[in-house]
Amino acid sequence: MNTFHLKIITCNRIFFDGECESIIFPGFDGKMEIQANHAPMSTTVAVGEVRFRDAEGNTQAVIVSDGFIKTGDNEVTLLAFSAERPDEIDMHRAQVALDMAREELQQKQSVVEYNISSAAMARAMARLSGAKRLHGEDLNI
Repeated sequence: MNTFHLKIITCNRIFFDGECESIIFPGFDGKMEIQANHAPMSTTVAVGEVRFRDAEGNTQAVIVSDGFIKTGDNEVTLLAFSAERPDEIDMHRAQVALDMAREELQQKQSVVEYNISSAAMARAMARLSGAKRLHGEDLNI
């Protein structure tokens, strides 16, 4: 099986460092997939769910903040502000963060504040969606 080396790095930890068969991540213009021997590239990663299949064939899911991904020499590095497995997400905290972001978006804000609130809402929605999918709950957010 063709594999490549994947490293997922966040601000506070190396989330994953090992061999993979493929990774699917949210780009700003849709989902993208990388497999072994991919051509060198660099692109952005949007807030959302990343799925990768490790060398043993196990599919893993991770919720990431926005970031950056780079490929080259059969290595892929994903840098993100945060990365969490769905079972690490506190659903109550994610729901509170979503509610707060929605409230903030209802207020009169500067362009910068609006962008911050929008980013917070996107992250909260991604976290809540990932946690709900893990627990088999309805994904209405």
